[in-house]
Amino acid sequence: MRDAVIVEAVRTPVGKRGGALSGVHPVDLSAQVLEGLVGRAGLDPGEVDDVIWGCVGQVGEQALDIARNAVLAAGWPDTVTGVTVDRQCGSSQQSAHFAAAGLIAGHYDVVVAGGVESMSRVPMGSAAQGADPFGTRLLDRYLGDPPNQGIGAEMIAERWGLSRTRLDEFSLASHEKAAAAQDSGAFDGQILPVTAPDGTVVDRDEGIRRGGTTDKLAGLKPAFREDGVITAANSSQISDGSAALLMTTSEKAAQLGLRPLARVHTASLAGDDPVIMLTAPIPATRKALRRSGIELDRIGAFEVNEAFAPVPLAWLAEIGADPKTLNPLGGAIALGHPLGASGARIMTTLVHHLRDTGTRYGLQTMCEGGGQANATILELV
Repeated sequence: MRDAVIVEAVRTPVGKRGGALSGVHPVDLSAQVLEGLVGRAGLDPGEVDDVIWGCVGQVGEQALDIARNAVLAAGWPDTVTGVTVDRQCGSSQQSAHFAAAGLIAGHYDVVVAGGVESMSRVPMGSAAQGADPFGTRLLDRYLGDPPNQGIGAEMIAERWGLSRTRLDEFSLASHEKAAAAQDSGAFDGQILPVTAPDGTVVDRDEGIRRGGTTDKLAGLKPAFREDGVITAANSSQISDGSAALLMTTSEKAAQLGLRPLARVHTASLAGDDPVIMLTAPIPATRKALRRSGIELDRIGAFEVNEAFAPVPLAWLAEIGADPKTLNPLGGAIALGHPLGASGARIMTTLVHHLRDTGTRYGLQTMCEGGGQANATILELV
């Protein structure tokens, strides 16, 4: 029976908006990741059947099927194809789902899943370019207000009774965990250094802040409502980055001399209210657990994307997981959220964490525009 295994997983450092990666064209950033991925695996890129690449802002420098452009920029054979996916923030997690499904179905033998987003160069919302992406019928159905993620985060905080102080405490903890991971070298094995056009080598995440306090964060103004609780400090950072996973079957891995790291055990999707928008990780997780047959307490690590602090906190309240297992190396509040790359970045971090700690099962999920979520359970091989 065919399966889907991850044999290599790499990511760039996550750069701050206007930071060290902002001078790197997103095609070139993607190409460096593709080169590094097969280089670490020792694989001839001609073995790759397809590159499935997540990207949200498919306009400007990220237009015209950036997946194919990245393949060609990496110097891979013309025979290697590429396709670009948009499921908003979950784009590259969806890429991994498509890759796993293609492997199990026999459509692929070797495939790359990943993504990129250069939010410095293609700002969030550029794809719409001032146009109305919703139409009258959708807006009429939901009372005429275009969905807004920040307002959705405020609604979650209100519904689950999450105070400003609780959100800021969670955010500080994200930075503390990420700083500890960086200092201990926990990220070193997953990060592929990037060379900028000026020759600078970028090898560390830029968004991690140290020494914060709730008193300092209390001075920040709410970002979406005057009396709100969502601020820049308890929201994910606007970032640049890319990540990729080399995937195949166990049988093909043995033929190629590749060592599987983790198996895609279960993949699921869920949709929820598109106005509050950010709650779908809760039903997606429940569906993944139900389909997998794995009990909650057997999952040793959970990655719930920190789009805003209320998202993982509401998820934790509903799912009942051990808080110590949630985002053990920090999350997007500290590391950043390069939209199209985040699913693969999280999966790369999770794969390496499972391997480094000997943890058998890990689950990742993330909220997505339109009130959707992917959930994936990985099993250590």
